[in-house]
Amino acid sequence: MKTQAYLFMGVSTFFGLAAALYVYWSWQDTGAIEWTGTTALVVSIGFGWMIGFWLWQAARRSEHFHGLPAEERLDGEIAENAGEYGFFSPHSWWPMFVALAVAFTAVGVAIGWWMVIIGGFAVILTSIGWVFEYYRKEFQH
Repeated sequence: MKTQAYLFMGVSTFFGLAAALYVYWSWQDTGAIEWTGTTALVVSIGFGWMIGFWLWQAARRSEHFHGLPAEERLDGEIAENAGEYGFFSPHSWWPMFVALAVAFTAVGVAIGWWMVIIGGFAVILTSIGWVFEYYRKEFQH
């Protein structure tokens, strides 16, 4: 996980350098800062470092308790990572309903705020349905 952390932090640092150049060049051309691009670059710096720092901390905790994972060792084998990675629902319709609700909400920003409010409720309800899908009927554990 440290490799992923370093990648996120490295790309975020690149965005920081790009943001500095972007602000400098926009100031030179117009005499004012172009706020849209500057804001997008600064937010990408923050998000990248946030994810990178979390991955770095998770790798440190994992190394402390379990040692280096196979993908971080030079003598690591592919077979060492074999096993179950998690549970993935093969038949769920809820992701499609959540996506439709999010799309409805996004279109509502262009059409009217009443649509955004309805879409927000739809996103909440479909997300709840997706989270609690395995607490009902024959899929109950």
